Amino acid sequence: MSDGARPLVTTCDGVLRGSLEGGVASFLGVPYARAPVGPLRFGAPEAVEPWDGVREAVAFGATAPKRPYAPPLDALLPDPDVEGENCLNLNVWAPSEGGAGSRPVMVWIHGGSLVHGSSSVPVYDGAAFARDGVVLVSLNYRLGIEGFGVFPDAPANLGLRDQLAALTWVRENIAAFGGDPERVTVSGESAGAISIAALLASPLAKGLFRRAVLQSGAPTALPLERARRTTEAIASHLGVEATARALSAVPRDRLLDAQTAVTGKGSPLTGGHSFQIAIDGEVLPRDPAEALRDGASAEVDLLMGTNTEEYRLWFVPSRLTERLSRLALRVALWRTKVPSRTTRAYRANRPGETPGELLGALATDKLLRVPLNRVAEARPTGPGSTYVYEFGWRSPVMGLGACHALEIAFVFDTLDRPEAVALAGPDAPRELAAAMHGAWMRFAATGDPGWRPWDPSRPVMTFGPGAPTLVESPREDERRAWDT
Repeated sequence: MSDGARPLVTTCDGVLRGSLEGGVASFLGVPYARAPVGPLRFGAPEAVEPWDGVREAVAFGATAPKRPYAPPLDALLPDPDVEGENCLNLNVWAPSEGGAGSRPVMVWIHGGSLVHGSSSVPVYDGAAFARDGVVLVSLNYRLGIEGFGVFPDAPANLGLRDQLAALTWVRENIAAFGGDPERVTVSGESAGAISIAALLASPLAKGLFRRAVLQSGAPTALPLERARRTTEAIASHLGVEATARALSAVPRDRLLDAQTAVTGKGSPLTGGHSFQIAIDGEVLPRDPAEALRDGASAEVDLLMGTNTEEYRLWFVPSRLTERLSRLALRVALWRTKVPSRTTRAYRANRPGETPGELLGALATDKLLRVPLNRVAEARPTGPGSTYVYEFGWRSPVMGLGACHALEIAFVFDTLDRPEAVALAGPDAPRELAAAMHGAWMRFAATGDPGWRPWDPSRPVMTFGPGAPTLVESPREDERRAWDT
């Protein structure tokens, strides 16, 4: 129904009034759980209290408490900050006409190392998906210590529980927006993809989605005691007990300052403190990589892949590609337990690359390409199909190349946004965006993005440079060099 030119939708919690532009209805800042404040700050998400009358849904809702990216990444990865108490909100973009509960649905979970990001990032605008017939939902979830702290007196994985609550909301309400609750694809990039891998292994997510997309994020999680160390370090920095009760009494700005101080230099390569999903025995009973290899969510269609030069987003702005010495490279490879035969294979294929570039290529494959290949290897007989891609178009901006996060604007078909231009430049190929966006659309609608599913020949659809091309077993000698 509509109120003049303004679309109205009745959900289980009440009536929403959104916006209409170009045949796309949008509903922004819709609460899917109660505000996580007071006693709920470190508690599991609770159901929204229904409202009377019509609720306006025309502006993005509050973002989770966070700090911006440090320079120079803040210029490459804009991270809007919207004030407000209830960060547990989502957005819906849907075709304004027809559907009647029959359209495919895609739910987007943003990345940001579990400490950055939100659904209001302009590149994540869902209008192009709705324009082409898919209902797009994007969501916020708690970040940092409020989302992924580990305490003796509060549930673990609160951010993951938030995502489950949002998916439950989609299951119960999406038909009112024209979406089919039986055709939900959950998709995400980086920490969003890592979250989805955990959801694939979680018994609490059964029945909430039919398909999944993992962009530049592999299944990984830590045992509860190891995941607790970051929380303990932040509490020690503040001089308080590592409990939810003690930390809830710390002013939020002070807590965020301590979180930044403790985690600011941590990374998967260098170690240090960072927030990770925890194997908590409830939301996530076991290691997600093991669970997926053992057949968890085997019925779910899966599309996953990486960017060829993921590492360049971090290595180029910091000039690590230029500054890393041969000695530092040897130390890094020893600390991260990269086999010497693996290093030899990569070095032989990259005779002109610097030690920093060699380390980056090894890191990209160790952390992303190889783990995702192993998941694909474990799923060749279904019943869910598996598809693998690689994004290789190289951005000219700062020499970033085919870096982490570059593919997102191509998937969303939002290359015209200034925030996309900051990372991809003004001349990024629109035809490649059309091809990639179309593949994601087809996958959401049918489970088939348009190329051969994974089989022993290891088919990988490469998006750039040049036209999309199906390649069998790309860089197989390097991949095999990781096998023990």
